Amino acid sequence: MLFPITSTPRGVSRVVVTGAGVVSPLGLGWDINAEGFRTGRRAFRPVTRFAISTQRATMAAEVDLPRSLPATRLTARQETRLDHAARMLLFATHEAWTQSGWNEGSEAIPLVLGTTSGGMALGELFYRQAMASFSDRRQPTRVTHYQPQRQALDLADAFGFEGSVTIIANACASGANALGHAFDWVRSGRSSRALTGGYDAVSELVFTGFDSLQALSTTSCRPFAARRDGLALGEGAAVFCLESLESATRRGAEVLCEIVGYSATTDTHHLTQPHPQGEAAFQAMTAACLQARVGPGGIGYVNAHGTGTPANDGAEAAAITRWAGPLAASISVSSTKAGIGHLLGAAGAVEAAVCMMALRGRWLPPELEVGTLDPACGFPVVVQPTSSELEYALSNSFGFGGANASLVFRRFT
Repeated sequence: MLFPITSTPRGVSRVVVTGAGVVSPLGLGWDINAEGFRTGRRAFRPVTRFAISTQRATMAAEVDLPRSLPATRLTARQETRLDHAARMLLFATHEAWTQSGWNEGSEAIPLVLGTTSGGMALGELFYRQAMASFSDRRQPTRVTHYQPQRQALDLADAFGFEGSVTIIANACASGANALGHAFDWVRSGRSSRALTGGYDAVSELVFTGFDSLQALSTTSCRPFAARRDGLALGEGAAVFCLESLESATRRGAEVLCEIVGYSATTDTHHLTQPHPQGEAAFQAMTAACLQARVGPGGIGYVNAHGTGTPANDGAEAAAITRWAGPLAASISVSSTKAGIGHLLGAAGAVEAAVCMMALRGRWLPPELEVGTLDPACGFPVVVQPTSSELEYALSNSFGFGGANASLVFRRFT
């Protein structure tokens, strides 16, 4: 069932995206990423940032950044303190901020970021120095910038705005939760604008941790494949300028997309394994679509969480099949983690950007190396570049500890 989007509840603002910045293993910026996702390009390579000779897995999707940062209000001294994660975040924010046409102005802009590792590389460096008993007066700086609130405050300094800062560290759902939180902030009228997104960098601690759990694939990340054997890690950042439709219209701003639904649920089945039937995932998708006033028949594409692990993909396949019901066979689904890996706290944000790209470009992002599908999939997986006149897209993000989030996006016309 599809309800007219114009019937917005009284006192609730429509929320649109007027700026988006994306950094992924496919490259920097909206255009190069859109082309990479449209064609299903894969970006994995042997890990270069730390030694992996003792690990089972050896591949990840890393991001190459220019040596020079974009021009902001940060001093040269501040720039030297930014680690790889903070630099990715700065590049993504610069693209979104510039595209939106925002300036510092007088209005406080709330900042909501999702991450799981923050500046983990600085924490690792601090630990190595401490264990070596090497006295270094810069150690306090490393501790300070290791914390994600410092990276958020650096953004505020870089672009000259003030406002509340919220950091969401909710495992793999962090980026989606950050968007959802900012969406609620603007939708409820508490602010006419919000800056939001997610970021994470590949770090030795995280990589070896996942590898020790034997969660990483030693072959190729193939979400929903019958013979999948694990996930692959990646890194990146995506940042969005959200504002009320009234604010965007008043400014004459270009609207990239409309966010129309969000829901977060908790799966208490197990710390690391989802409920086999994906109960909480089903509830998140259902509630997000209810808020968006659109049923499965109106959703043109589902960007699945699809990690490539046996437990996650089986549970999500069951949840999507149940949610779609008799329409499951006509729902287009894919997981872009097949191309760029699992970006952890950045995953939900970058995959939200993928949905926006698909809506604007009218295409579906494919998985090119699925092979034989898991029989649990009652839906088709997109396996080749495909054009589509989709109007709504749904994005799922499900994380360790039972964190589940779903977002619904609508093409703006």
